[in-house]
Amino acid sequence: MQWNTLLRTERLNDPDYRQEKHRPAYMQDMDRILFSPPFRRLANKTQVHPLYDNDHVHHRLIHSLEAATVGHSLGTEVGSWLADDLKALTADQVKVVAGLVQTACMAHDIGNPPFGHSGEEAIGSWFKEKFAADRDIMGDIPPAQRVEFNAFEGNAQGFRILTRTEMYRNRGGMRLALGSLGAFTKYPVSAPVRLKAGAEGVVEGTPYIGLKKYGFFENDVPTFAHVATELGLRRTDVRDGSGQVIGSWWRRHPLAFLMEAADDICYNIMDLEDAFLSEDISFEVATRLLGALTTRSGKEYPERSRADIVSIYRAKAISGAIAACVDAFRENYAAIMDGTFPRSLVEASRLGVEFQDIRQVSRTEIFNAARKTELEVYGRNVVYRILDGLLPLFNELRAVEWDCTRLSAYHAQLVRALRLPVAHVTNAYDALHALTDFVSGMTDRYAVKVADMIGRR
Repeated sequence: MQWNTLLRTERLNDPDYRQEKHRPAYMQDMDRILFSPPFRRLANKTQVHPLYDNDHVHHRLIHSLEAATVGHSLGTEVGSWLADDLKALTADQVKVVAGLVQTACMAHDIGNPPFGHSGEEAIGSWFKEKFAADRDIMGDIPPAQRVEFNAFEGNAQGFRILTRTEMYRNRGGMRLALGSLGAFTKYPVSAPVRLKAGAEGVVEGTPYIGLKKYGFFENDVPTFAHVATELGLRRTDVRDGSGQVIGSWWRRHPLAFLMEAADDICYNIMDLEDAFLSEDISFEVATRLLGALTTRSGKEYPERSRADIVSIYRAKAISGAIAACVDAFRENYAAIMDGTFPRSLVEASRLGVEFQDIRQVSRTEIFNAARKTELEVYGRNVVYRILDGLLPLFNELRAVEWDCTRLSAYHAQLVRALRLPVAHVTNAYDALHALTDFVSGMTDRYAVKVADMIGRR
C-alpha cells in the first residue's frame, strides 16, 4: 500500500467536487458528521452506563469527540515521523493524516444502537428467534443475508449511514472523502465472507484483526470495493471448492489502526474514571491502573479532591498511551503497510499488559455492576418490544407488495408517527434494513418512549 493513494480525498459519488483551498476535504467531512442528526443523537446513547443519572458519566457523543482529539494527536505524531524520518510524506500530507484519523474517530460510533453493546446483542438475538420461525418476511431472506442480522454490527451500520442513508440517500450518503472512509473501516469484510476467510485470515497463527467482526452489509460491498480499489487496499479473494471466487475481503487501511487505538485508549481509560465517579471501583484501584500507563514519577496531590486526582492520572495515562501506540506503529510499520499486522496497536504496544489489566477489572467490576446489569436487561426488553411491535407492519408491507398507500389505518399511522423509512422499500432485505435503521438510530430515551407507545396494544 502506498501513501499517495491511501490519502486520496476525492469524494464518494462526487469525484468532480472542488475542494476549497483553505478548507480541505477532511475538514468538510468533520463538519458533515458533526452537524448530522445521527451524530447528534449520540448525546443520548449509552457508552457504558445506560440511562445514566450522573452528568459526569460519558455518553457516545462525548466519547466520540474525545477519541477524535486523541486520534488527531496520534495522526500528527505518526504523520510527522513518516515525513521527518522516512520522507514518505510531505508537510501538507501530515495534516491530511491527522485530519483523516480525526474524522474517522468522530464517526466511529455513529452506527451504534441504543443501550450500547447490549442493544446490538438484543437486535441480533431477536432476529435469530424470528429467522428460526421462518415465517412471512423472515422467510424471504436467504441464509447468506441472515448472517448480518443475526450478528447485528454497529460498525456496518455506521458505514451504511456514512455512505447510503444520510444526506444523499442511496447516492453516496454524506459523500465523504475516500481516505476518511478507509480510515473509518476497521473490519473490511462482509458478514458471510468473514465466515469463509479460512487460512488466509490467519497471520503467523494469529487471526487477522480486520476479520474480528464485519464492517459493511452485503448491499454495501460494491461501495466499499470501490473505496478500497481507489485507495489501493490489498484484496484477498475467497474461493469455493471448485476455485470460483465467492467474495473478497481487504486488509485494513493503515490509518484504521490509529482510529482503533484512539478508541481503545479513550474507552479503557475513561471507563475507569466513570467507574470511580459511579462508585463501581475504589480510588486506589483507579489510580493504580491509570498510574501504570505513564512512566512519569508519582506525585502526591494532598490539596486536591480524589476526583481531581483521578482526572490528573487520567490525563497522564492518555499521554502515555498515545506515546506507546505511536511507537507500536513505528515498530510494526512494514507489516501494517503490507497488510499482515494482525493485532491492535494497544495490544502490540509496551502497555499491552497494563491495558489487559484494565480490561480484566472492567469485566469483573464495571460491566457487571448491579445497576448497569439491571438497565441492560431493561434495555434488551425495550428493543424487543419495539421490534415485536413493528414486525406486523413490515409483514403487511410485504403482503401489499411494498405499496405504503395500501397499509391498514393503524400501520399507516405508525409510519407517520414514527417517520419510518419505508417509502423506497421494494424487497424483504431492504425492508429489514429499514427496520434496523430505525431501531439502531434511536436514542436510549426515545427507545423507551416508542416501546411504551407500541408495546401496549
